[in-house]
Amino acid sequence: MTFIDALATFTIGYPSLMAVVWTCGGIYYYFHWERAQSRRPALADMPDAPRVTILVPCHNEGGNINETVDHLFRQNYANLEIIAINDGSRDDTGARLDALAQQYPGLKVIHQENQGKAGAMNHGLSHATGDYIVGIDGDAVLDYDAVNWMVMHFLDSPKVGCVTGNPRVRTRSTAIGKIQTGEFSSIIGLIKRAQRIYGMVFTISGVICAFRRTALMQVKGWSTDMITEDIDVSWKLQLSGWQVRYEPRALCWVLMPETLRGLYKQRLRWAQGGAEAFLRHFTKAIRLSNRRFWPLIIEYVISVAWCYSMLMLLVTGLVGVLTGVTPWTEIELLRWFGGALVLLCLVQFVVSFAIDSRYDRGMIHCMFWCIWYPVFYWMLNMATVVVAFPKAVVRRPGQPAIWSSPDRGERFRE
Repeated sequence: MTFIDALATFTIGYPSLMAVVWTCGGIYYYFHWERAQSRRPALADMPDAPRVTILVPCHNEGGNINETVDHLFRQNYANLEIIAINDGSRDDTGARLDALAQQYPGLKVIHQENQGKAGAMNHGLSHATGDYIVGIDGDAVLDYDAVNWMVMHFLDSPKVGCVTGNPRVRTRSTAIGKIQTGEFSSIIGLIKRAQRIYGMVFTISGVICAFRRTALMQVKGWSTDMITEDIDVSWKLQLSGWQVRYEPRALCWVLMPETLRGLYKQRLRWAQGGAEAFLRHFTKAIRLSNRRFWPLIIEYVISVAWCYSMLMLLVTGLVGVLTGVTPWTEIELLRWFGGALVLLCLVQFVVSFAIDSRYDRGMIHCMFWCIWYPVFYWMLNMATVVVAFPKAVVRRPGQPAIWSSPDRGERFRE
């Protein structure tokens, strides 16, 4: 087997293997925990429930913050504190928050200069009185029982330091939005289920997550110099001995990009954040005491290698087209792997949609668009990782990670 043969086989074979791992892990999680879970939260409206603080970092959220806060005050949880942090917004977010504080006396508003999401969360944490901290984005809509479901994990085990929820895509009016709806179920949802089975979760969903306050204090809160504070805090907590759990019943409806430019910028930030977390925590992660983290490290390294191998394969194919020689198109094993990958992707989508449809029945209408995921998102993920990893390597440690308003697909909203 030549080098090109091996490269092509790895490029097709690795995602095939991971599709099997994620699907099997998701199925096991469903039958072991999810299928028998109650649909009625035990803590709803109990006055003696543990104190929970919801932190809402906001940067230019004038078009969304009213809806977000309105839904927070409809939570089926009595002992709740809500803190909104206006992080240097240039629109009318600050004025809207002040008006909402008049409407809802239970809302505490903090204004600060733009310090980034991590800085806003740390500032809010310093004012919080809850034993448990829930974080959501300023453009998200939290399901009324979400806090209940997450808090129950902390009461179940003192080892749980963080619980990540189940984000659902709201913007579904374009092909990009529909593909993302399938992605959040078949890829992100299954991965979190599988990783929960195997012991470690690569990252929480920053848009909906809950923390044990003592765990956050132990790891000194959120790192203000990391592009993605959610990936970083996930690694810090687990490398400090805390468990991170996934709670699919904790639903949160989120706005996602529906333009190629917005999607690329979002995924580039995610890819750079993963690389930064890997580079910063690698030496601690490979210690023998953290050996449960090794499969996650190995998976990440192979995933990055896969992106570069895919780029090499595409360049080789382009050169072959120009020269009239495309050696990897003649590999019989590659054809077999390609057919198997298509079948495995189909099985993965069917399994994930069957599991997640109990939370989001409307997602079934997006299933057709998922057939484009392997082509469209593989190219996107390859491009972002190839660009992001060198950016993470050369980025200066300690440089503040402030944010700008993302593409939320709002011009497509009805």
